[in-house]
Amino acid sequence: MSEPPSIGRAPSLDDLAALAQAAFLALPEAFRTLAGEVIFRVEDFPSAEVLDDLGIEDPFGLTGLYQGVHIGHRSDFGPAAQPSMVFLYRRPILDEWAEHGEVTLEELVAHVLVHEIGHHMGLSDAQIEAIEASAN
Repeated sequence: MSEPPSIGRAPSLDDLAALAQAAFLALPEAFRTLAGEVIFRVEDFPSAEVLDDLGIEDPFGLTGLYQGVHIGHRSDFGPAAQPSMVFLYRRPILDEWAEHGEVTLEELVAHVLVHEIGHHMGLSDAQIEAIEASAN
């Protein structure tokens, strides 16, 4: 794991990747196993194409994204599915963290990561929010 950011330096892509890895490894083993093979990527911002596809104008408006065929719709028959990917977007995450100081960066990264894994498992935003509300 990389060194924690020093005062005055924003966490780097590597710092957020390390936080995401720690968050994933802290999840229950059964949940990690159920997630299966998914690729995690940390980027500064979503691409212009992603923003256009989602109808989002502000690049700070998207903290994470799941791309792929969720595990409930996969089939061993037919063409191979593209790899499942979870993207975490560093700058929007840092912006949200700075605006809402009631959570730690580690908690926010874990929240975004679990939210996107929920989409990987086929859950809607409403279902994920209901699960989160019942856990609090």
